[in-house]
Amino acid sequence: MATAIHAAILRGIQAIPIEVEVGVSGGIPGLTIVGMPDAAVLEARSRIRCALRAAGFTVPRLHVTVNLSPSEIRKTGSGLDLPIAVAILCATQQICASVFDEYLVMGELSLDGAVCPVRGEAAYERYCQTHGLNLCGALQTSSRGWNIRSLADLRVCTGVKDLVNLHMSAGSLSTSYLDEVGDYSQIYGQELVKRALIISAVGKHGLLMVGPPGVGKTMLARCLPSILPPLTMEQIQESVLIHSVAGLSAQRVAQGIPTFRAPHHSISIAGMIGGGRPVMPGEISLAHKGVLFLDEIPEFASNTLQVLRQPIEHKVVRLVRADGVYEFPCDFLLIAAANPCPCGYFGDPGHVCRCSKPAVDKYLGKLGGPLMDRIDLHVDVPRPSAAQVLGQQSGLSTKEMRELVLDGIAFRQDRLTTTVKQKVACKTDAQLDDFKSFSAEARHALEAFSDSYSLGGRAIARTISLARTIADIDQRACVNGDDVIEAVAYRMRDAT
Repeated sequence: MATAIHAAILRGIQAIPIEVEVGVSGGIPGLTIVGMPDAAVLEARSRIRCALRAAGFTVPRLHVTVNLSPSEIRKTGSGLDLPIAVAILCATQQICASVFDEYLVMGELSLDGAVCPVRGEAAYERYCQTHGLNLCGALQTSSRGWNIRSLADLRVCTGVKDLVNLHMSAGSLSTSYLDEVGDYSQIYGQELVKRALIISAVGKHGLLMVGPPGVGKTMLARCLPSILPPLTMEQIQESVLIHSVAGLSAQRVAQGIPTFRAPHHSISIAGMIGGGRPVMPGEISLAHKGVLFLDEIPEFASNTLQVLRQPIEHKVVRLVRADGVYEFPCDFLLIAAANPCPCGYFGDPGHVCRCSKPAVDKYLGKLGGPLMDRIDLHVDVPRPSAAQVLGQQSGLSTKEMRELVLDGIAFRQDRLTTTVKQKVACKTDAQLDDFKSFSAEARHALEAFSDSYSLGGRAIARTISLARTIADIDQRACVNGDDVIEAVAYRMRDAT
């Protein structure tokens, strides 16, 4: 007798359907798996035998052939353990096969028969929603499915579907994110940097902070998710999917908190943009719809930094491998911090810098012009005075900054909505052009600065976007000359 069970494997962040076909025949007892299985799938033979015995089922003394269809795709991972075991039990008539007609089965087996969860549950669930199936396995986050914790649970499968309704745990964390990272009011004497962070949050502009050690660059960056707007349901689903495929917890993401990723400077290219075997999402994808913080950015390998250039522009990374093309979304907000020189005290009036001029130029020069051109905000983070720290001159708090960010984003959305309606009504190009909202003074200032600093096309476009964001924060429909001056001052840090 032969039977087939619906299963799937992961390919990037997508679930690829697989049919697990089992045929039983006479001959020497054994278990053969065909259909391009990898080593992990082949090892399932021993796990399945032990699990079946531990769960009280009979291991057939026949030759069992398992075909993983389609055969042209290499099957990877341990998530095929449970569907193979279920197919064998159905083929040997120990459980009812019709029970699993509407289920996608996935799970790893332990030797005692327990069913273990596998990474990528969100990807499997999305496939089930698209194709009208239910999920079956050791479920952790799925809102609906058949939750199987042991093979012994299948002994009741005599024709009645035992559907278990699960509810995603969305309870609040024991401590809020704000309690963990602190409040912006605890950072003294950095009002200019806080202003830059507000601009970065409203317009999703990259930010580079340069300053001596111990002035609060890392804390300024870590507090940034607390002033960002909460994730929408669609953004939550995208982020949860990526974290699930990577085998990471997505509890905070499920609550709408933007992710914050801060990889160490020893990270490899594959760790940054994705790769490996199997191909896994990298840090830029794990930071999707959140913040990617590169602390001590000059210490990162130059080739690792340069691979960020295309993802910053396109919001997606495409990895071409011998077995196909993998795509991972990576719409992240880049925040970087650096010391001004190797010793960290160049330009600090309270310390003496012993670095030579070539060493100082080479240190920040590791970032490269093309990458620096894609970072819109370049700000100096000075050392606060003792009076500011001891007097606790805090300035803007997280609550106040968050209100400014949310108001700026709301004004921006209303402005864009109105602009689109006007363009459609006039039957013109619907593509938005921020430059049309510039006053004559602002256009003249932009042209003068572009000629003075020899700005390229990308730099001019990003300066326009930055000035438009500054006007949105002040809730002004027209961009004036002061907005352009502030935008240029942020972008041309070295020239000012």
